[in-house]
Amino acid sequence: MAILKTEDLTYVYSQGMPFEKTAVDCVNLEIEKGEFVGVIGHTGSGKSTLIQHFNGLLRPTSGKIYLDGKDIWEDKKNIRQVRFRVGLVFQYPEYQIFEETVYKDIAFGPKNMGLSQSEIDGRVRRTAEAVGITEDILERSPFELSGGQKRRVAIAGVMAMEPEVLILDEPTAGLDPKGREKILGQIKQYHKNTNCTVLLVSHSMEDVARFASKILVMNDSRLFCYDTPQAVFRRSEEISEMGLTVPQITRVFDMLKKRGIDIHDEIYTVKYAAELLMQELSKRGKI
Repeated sequence: MAILKTEDLTYVYSQGMPFEKTAVDCVNLEIEKGEFVGVIGHTGSGKSTLIQHFNGLLRPTSGKIYLDGKDIWEDKKNIRQVRFRVGLVFQYPEYQIFEETVYKDIAFGPKNMGLSQSEIDGRVRRTAEAVGITEDILERSPFELSGGQKRRVAIAGVMAMEPEVLILDEPTAGLDPKGREKILGQIKQYHKNTNCTVLLVSHSMEDVARFASKILVMNDSRLFCYDTPQAVFRRSEEISEMGLTVPQITRVFDMLKKRGIDIHDEIYTVKYAAELLMQELSKRGKI
């Protein structure tokens, strides 16, 4: 059963005004429980507007959103509970940190859920460990931390609510390669440990290709496709025409294909490409 579903979801900014703009246009989508979904699209494609509907931050101009089979807007009083079940981490979340200690910042969400102190404490410590925040850091001011540490604290604050769906909007934006790898690895491990549904918005096709089990592509306010990485990157030329950059390894094999060396048309990671090349060389007696 789909954990998230949309029916003809449409959202119009400044409706009836001179600057009216349709940001999401008639999107129909079903996301199964436990998926790790990469969400991609050019700037202005509607991807950020789309994800803000999943936890009720935005209300559709028309259409419906279902969480575990229930229309989230059927009763407005339930929206608070929806936001506990669908956690959303904004881009540059460290700017939303405000508590005097790291512990209190991570505990803020669970505390507002009305949990017991022992449950809050357990969640704070488990989540802090999951994102690489050590015990000695918990009592420090978050404003004393590095940019990457602040980012992990902010992500931990949403994870601590143990949402059924975790949505992250460009969680590695502005970080160096080492920091980016660390956060992505921790998100992947969290997904593996909890089996929750994860939606990762990213401009990096390489990151999406390595971590996602499904990829959602938005283009000009519409859903272009929602499929496995293999199926999506098979359409690399169409994706490139949208202004998106497919993984470098995919482009390499597209070039080889144009030169008559057609090994495979679903290559999107270096590891998989290396395995295929070894198999091909073996067939030709080169190794």
